[in-house]
Amino acid sequence: MLLHLDSSANRSDESVTRRLTRLFADRWRSDHGSTEYRYRDLAADPVPPIDTAYCQLGRRSEREGLVPLELVGALVENAAEADAWALTEPLITEVLGSSTILIGAPLYNFSLPAALKAWIDRITFPGVLALGDTEVVVITSRGGAYGPGTPREGWDYEVPYLRAYFTNYGVRDDNIRFITAELTLAGLVPRLAHLRPLAEQSLAEAISSIAAGQHATAER
Repeated sequence: MLLHLDSSANRSDESVTRRLTRLFADRWRSDHGSTEYRYRDLAADPVPPIDTAYCQLGRRSEREGLVPLELVGALVENAAEADAWALTEPLITEVLGSSTILIGAPLYNFSLPAALKAWIDRITFPGVLALGDTEVVVITSRGGAYGPGTPREGWDYEVPYLRAYFTNYGVRDDNIRFITAELTLAGLVPRLAHLRPLAEQSLAEAISSIAAGQHATAER
């Protein structure tokens, strides 16, 4: 199953990550069919941030020695915890049932969107997340440039974070792909106009990478 997640706050066609994830998903469904496809728009239908009830249920599970997913419900002690688990369990089940997770993740303020972080916090319930052979494809965009030799080299805290997160939960490094489109503001901001050819090249490489099933940038 392909689990397709968009997290851009911009839900219009101006969103580069939404256009690129849609292209990837369309190609995937062309090859695999649509019955094993699930879509979540984390901006339109945000996952609530974790709360006290979630934390208390999680700590109870840890005290029990980490309880399997199907048995966590038996640890619920009140209505708030029941609500927290009712929100959480379907998301985790969806992730565990996916062979490929496709994430659209624009770079916001040097890191990932809050909507995506809320989803990550929610699915990371103690002891239940093991991703094993899952493939993860992250399509990122950024208004500027953050590669080697640029003034903002090393300021991208999104790609390193997502790589560390998914490998920590069992995804092999060779099963994580990052496809990046940079300088997406060059077509909008007059002072960046001289960078438009580089922006067009970066977007073309991202599209080519999707088509070929390869990286747009040397992120592996």
